[in-house]
Amino acid sequence: MSAPATTEKPFHLQGNFAPVTEEVTGTDLPVEGAIPPELSGLYVRQSANPVTGTSPHWFMGEGMVHGVRLEAGRAAWYRNRYVKTPYLENPDVQRISNEGVIDRTVSKANTHVLKHGGKILALEEGSFPYVLDDQLETVGWTDYDGKLTSAFSAHPKICPVTGEMLSFGYGQFEPYLVYLRVSPDGKLVQSEEITVTGPTMMHDFAVSEKHALFLDLPVVFSLEDALKGTMPFRWSDDYPARIGVMPRTGGNADVKWFDVEPCYIFHTLNAWDEGNTVVLDACHNTEVWRSAGDMQGEGKLTLRRFRFDLETGNAKEETLDDRPMEFPRVAAGVVGQKNRYGFTLRLDTGSDEPEFVGVLKSDLQTGKSELHDYGAGRNSSEPVFVTAQGADPNSDEGWVMSYVYDEGSGKSELVVLDATDMAKAPVARVTLPQRVPYGFHGSWIPDSE
Repeated sequence: MSAPATTEKPFHLQGNFAPVTEEVTGTDLPVEGAIPPELSGLYVRQSANPVTGTSPHWFMGEGMVHGVRLEAGRAAWYRNRYVKTPYLENPDVQRISNEGVIDRTVSKANTHVLKHGGKILALEEGSFPYVLDDQLETVGWTDYDGKLTSAFSAHPKICPVTGEMLSFGYGQFEPYLVYLRVSPDGKLVQSEEITVTGPTMMHDFAVSEKHALFLDLPVVFSLEDALKGTMPFRWSDDYPARIGVMPRTGGNADVKWFDVEPCYIFHTLNAWDEGNTVVLDACHNTEVWRSAGDMQGEGKLTLRRFRFDLETGNAKEETLDDRPMEFPRVAAGVVGQKNRYGFTLRLDTGSDEPEFVGVLKSDLQTGKSELHDYGAGRNSSEPVFVTAQGADPNSDEGWVMSYVYDEGSGKSELVVLDATDMAKAPVARVTLPQRVPYGFHGSWIPDSE
C-alpha cells in the first residue's frame, strides 16, 4: 500500500502515513466526472500530523483537519489546518503535571471532527473538544460553560430522533468513566459517573434509541508504558471483558453488565432495541496490544453481533463477517435504529502496518456485500455514507465519500461513489493540491446543519 518499510522509521512516518509539512489552500479544484449537485457542504477528516515530524505512535501526532467544500456541482476549496492546541507551541507540554493535575485543554485533537449544536468540534478522547469555524480555523476549546470536568470521547453519537449528542469520557485516574449527554442546542445536561473495573481504554461506545452501551474491555492503562512516552495502554489477561447497557437518561445504578468473550472493540457500527433485547454490531478483535500500541498481534478482526437480553441477563455473540474490516459507518439517520447497511474499510491484517484494501458495503439483511476496489496502488481512508436527498435513511441510496491516495502519482483525491452500485467507477474524483495522509475519522457536514 505504501513504500516498503525500513528499519530507520516506523510505518507511521513513511509513505502516505507520514505527516505533511504545510497548511495549504486550493480553490476551484479539478473534477473528473460530476459531483452530485445536491452535495452542498463540507467533507472534513482528521489525521495525526506530528508538528515535529516524528511521534512514537501513529495515534500520537498533532491533529490536522483536511476539508473539501462542495457546492453547486463544484469543488470550491480544499484546506488543511492544524487544530491550534498547546502542543503546537510546545510539543513537550504536559497534560498531566508531575503533581497529577490534568489540564484538559492540552489536546492532540487528532481523532474525529463533527458538527453539533451549531459548532464544528475537533475531538480526541483525553481532553476537551476544540471548536473550529467553517473555514477550519481554530476558535478554541470548550468545556460547555464549565460543566464538562472530564475528558470527552472522540466518538460521541448524535441521535437522529432527539438531536442529542451522547458521549462519555474515560481516564487513567478515578473516575474511570463518565457518561455525558448534550442537548440539541449544545448544552451539557447530564454528567454521570459510571463504575467500571479499572482504567480501561474505552475508545468508542454505542447508543440505541433507549440505551447507552459501555465497553469495559481488557485494554488498560499501563504506567510503565506511559513513563516510556509511548502508547500507555496494553492488553491484560486479568481484566474481565463485559459490556454495560444503561437507559440513556439513567445512571450508574441502572447499568446492566453482560460478560462477553475476551475481546477489544475500537469501533462500533451501530446498536438498536428489539423489545427487551439490545443488539450491537461492532468490529471485534480477539486481542490487541500485548505490547503497548503495537499494530501487530495474533488476534482476529471480524464483524461481530452481540445480543443482550435485559430480562434474562444473557448475552449471545455471532460473527457476521469473518473478513477483517474497520472504521465502520452507517447513515446519520439510522444511528441507534436498526440499520440495513453498513460501510467499512476492508483491511489486510497480514503485514506490520494497516493495509487498506477497499470500501465494503454490507447488507445486514441479506448477508451480501459489495467491495469497491480503487485500483492498484490506490488506497482509501475511512468511508462516510451520505444519504441522498429525500431517500429513506435505511436505504443505500446515497454517496460514499473518502480520501484516496495514489501511490503512483503521490497525490490524493476526494472520491465520491454511488452507494447503490459499489462496483462501478466513481461518480466524481476531485484532485487535491495536498497529499492527505492516512488518518482517522471525519464527517460530511451539509449546509442544512
